[in-house]
Amino acid sequence: EDVGSAVARVGAVWLALVLALIVLPSALGVSLGISEAYMWVLVKTLEWATIRIEKGVKKPQPQMLKTPAANGIIERDETPMEKEIARLHRVDFEFSDIFYFCRKGFEAIVEDEVTQRFSSEELVSWNLLTRTNVNFHYISLRLTIVWVIGVVVRYCFLLPLRFTLAAIGITSMIVGTTMVGQLPNSSVKNYLSEVVHLTCSRILVRALSGTIHYHNKENKPQKGGICVANHTSPIDAIILTNDGCYAMVGQVHGGLMGVIQRAAVKACPHVWFERSEIKDRHLVTKRLREHVADKSKLPILIFPEGTCINNTSVMMFKKGSFEIGGTIYPVAIKYDPQFGDAFWNSSKYNIVSYLLRIMTSWAIVCNVWYMPPMVRKEGEDAVQFANRVRSAIARQGGLTELPWDGGLKRAKVKDTFKEEQQKNYSKMLVRNGSIG
Repeated sequence: EDVGSAVARVGAVWLALVLALIVLPSALGVSLGISEAYMWVLVKTLEWATIRIEKGVKKPQPQMLKTPAANGIIERDETPMEKEIARLHRVDFEFSDIFYFCRKGFEAIVEDEVTQRFSSEELVSWNLLTRTNVNFHYISLRLTIVWVIGVVVRYCFLLPLRFTLAAIGITSMIVGTTMVGQLPNSSVKNYLSEVVHLTCSRILVRALSGTIHYHNKENKPQKGGICVANHTSPIDAIILTNDGCYAMVGQVHGGLMGVIQRAAVKACPHVWFERSEIKDRHLVTKRLREHVADKSKLPILIFPEGTCINNTSVMMFKKGSFEIGGTIYPVAIKYDPQFGDAFWNSSKYNIVSYLLRIMTSWAIVCNVWYMPPMVRKEGEDAVQFANRVRSAIARQGGLTELPWDGGLKRAKVKDTFKEEQQKNYSKMLVRNGSIG
């Protein structure tokens, strides 16, 4: 009984401190400087660790830490295919003419530019979390001791703290939106709904030790518009909602996520689709168009890639979001991988494993750029408009722009696309005289 009462007292003190020092300030949108102090210590520690790693690298291998991760496993020849094939300009075909295609095939098998975007990006230097690069070996006892201390801090202090904050944030979201949802539709209900969403999002960002830098706030999405952003993680929505309210668009889920969805939609006009409905593109477009037509409703938040990409690239935007009409507000999100890997590889980790990974990382640090609104030009179709918006987001976020469909994360390349590439190869060969 004494042990139980002691545990209860410790729990009460812990909860009181969390509420007083973190939850209440975050709900009011103020900071006591705790996060800033933590980030300062973290940055200094990682800088020291980087210096120790650089000193520990053996002399014959000084390039280990200086080789950008983007170089990958193989060194590619970036010469355009047309120029390379132009060198084959001969009347008679020679067996050596196929070597270029063989090399390109081997490169694609070893490390193609698509599937590597569905796995965590490599780091230039170890961040004292997991050894994400085979180049990082044992360096020194001092560095190992710091890593062990970090493990203790992350799992024994930060994880319980973040779990407590997440529980408070999620519970507040469910209770708050359910209560607001009982009110009749009015400006007061809309105001209270926005307060609940903003407050709970701020608490959830603190649960991730989030440090977010918002740029160009004068371009923030307005009501009746469509906010379009690149997609790295499920927490993208929380990152954006921390600075403003949006109407979410997505598929109906079960479990805890389903409970949150059902509570939230009572207070805010989110657009949730059943699995059977979301396959009906015309139905989706109709419901979204009806939402956008009401200029009093919150801007819709859409991630047109349709899947999470690993924070290095922006892949093909599906055209559905750009057929609705209205004003598009592009937003670029770029995470700093030095402090934690925000990317969710859904084919490798379930949502629980993913949340455990980010809650045991150092912090979630990211930049968010609000970009000038864009509208569809005269004579521009939905695909061209989508590509223009994607290019703008990629440039602003410093991301690589790729034309591939993010659906390749789970599906194979269509045979028609393969045949199209084969036709292109044959046309080039014929045009350059390699095949007479």
